[in-house]
Amino acid sequence: MPLYSVPGLENVPGAAYRWDMPGPGRPSRPSAAVELAPLRDDLGRVERALREAVRTPDPFLADVAAHLIAAGGKRIRPTLALCASYACTTADTASADAVTGAVAVELVHLGSLYHDDVIDEAETRRGVPSVNARWSNIVAILAGDFLLARASSLAASLGADVAGLLAATIGELCRGQVLELQHLFDAERSEDGYESTIEGKTAALFATSCRIGGMVAGVPDPTLDALTRFGRHLGMCFQIVDDVLDLTADEESLGKPAGQDLLEGVYTLPVIYALRDSPELREMLGRPIDSEHLGEVRAIATSNGAVDASLGVARDHAVKARDALEGADGLDAGVCSELSRLVEGLVTRES
Repeated sequence: MPLYSVPGLENVPGAAYRWDMPGPGRPSRPSAAVELAPLRDDLGRVERALREAVRTPDPFLADVAAHLIAAGGKRIRPTLALCASYACTTADTASADAVTGAVAVELVHLGSLYHDDVIDEAETRRGVPSVNARWSNIVAILAGDFLLARASSLAASLGADVAGLLAATIGELCRGQVLELQHLFDAERSEDGYESTIEGKTAALFATSCRIGGMVAGVPDPTLDALTRFGRHLGMCFQIVDDVLDLTADEESLGKPAGQDLLEGVYTLPVIYALRDSPELREMLGRPIDSEHLGEVRAIATSNGAVDASLGVARDHAVKARDALEGADGLDAGVCSELSRLVEGLVTRES
């Protein structure tokens, strides 16, 4: 199902809107640092608001809910929300509503990570023990739900249209994840099926981050739609590169175990391409493999041009992302230029 056919993701009218380095506790800047004067301070506002959003009288829940916030992260989704708002206004800093929207999308992302780590039985995330590993699966699921609830509350404070958009986006995340689970260890998984999965589980939230940034600025619907297309193609690009890195990078640079997708039976785009031309790989996959053979499988999957072909698809989405901005009216040219740099940085990133 195309992203834009989902109710709420590109049909929310703007006119209806209500008027360095990574490290624990610090957001790392995206791979291609966006050089906009207010961004560093506004990301600091987002960071403080994230911590405030998960405050609760229960000290245990507060500790669990803040676990991955304290671990840092790229904060790409809040950056997109803030930059979209910069592109639509002449203000020197982000509005309070833009910061609230940025916090809401990051909380959705964090809640999805808590749930993903349970599904994946992951032991680490962002260089620290995952919530499920440190506490339990049940704690991780409930804490993830808590983060999604807080995100929904913040979205509701921005108006019914933003709340509806975020709800539709959470539904898309679930759809994408369920679709992926239907094709575990599926050596016949199609490229179209893969793209539908990542459109839901990754690109939808990127698109929504950009759209919310425009909604809080009150821009007209065509501009909102352009920002949404930009975010969607950027999210597709990001996930494809992420899937390539799972095959080519190491645990230290990823902040999580490398090759995890293969062990879990999730055959991503480079593996789909590699399977087409490698009878040897097809013999090895289609069923669980053990960690002892993971290195061999990764070597085969990265030796026949599949990585370059996948990065080519990522670059196609990068071009479409830049085109979406270039064709939009009423956006600040300087901000759009910085967003284009961000696109290029995500294509060439190594972690």
